[in-house]
Amino acid sequence: MFALKEIKSNLGDNTKREQSSLKRIGNFIKEARLSREKSVEELASDLKIGSHQLKAIEEGNEEELPEKVFIKAMVRRISQKLKLDTEFVMNEFKTERQEIKIEEIVEEVATKTNKTRQSKDLSPVRFWILILISGFLGLIASSLLFNLFSDSSQNQTPKQELIKKTK
Repeated sequence: MFALKEIKSNLGDNTKREQSSLKRIGNFIKEARLSREKSVEELASDLKIGSHQLKAIEEGNEEELPEKVFIKAMVRRISQKLKLDTEFVMNEFKTERQEIKIEEIVEEVATKTNKTRQSKDLSPVRFWILILISGFLGLIASSLLFNLFSDSSQNQTPKQELIKKTK
């Protein structure tokens, strides 16, 4: 538990946040455009879209873009023009990643650790209860078997008595 508090204090207010899908796609498109040595203006002109829209896509700035349907259409055209794996790029839209805060992860791990400790503390108690119950059941079963066999042995007549009766 000490280590978890230490991690939490070292983090302060820093949180690790996943990029939005548009930002990831935008970075991917920008890298592809730069590797093909095309400027924003050239690519935008080839696609017949505004350079400000292409910049907004590369920066992942949804506020400057139209509806998501149109963004997807533009991204598809851009990835085809840059000869990217269009299916891969379009699948990135489907994988929205939630923002994750390190503090939440640390807290979740701490609660799970506490629950595990509590369940381990109960293990010896459960073990002894199981031993007592099985011993009690064994005692009952053995007494029932003993009574069953003792009754049947009392009902049997000795061989000598049987022999006398038959004569």
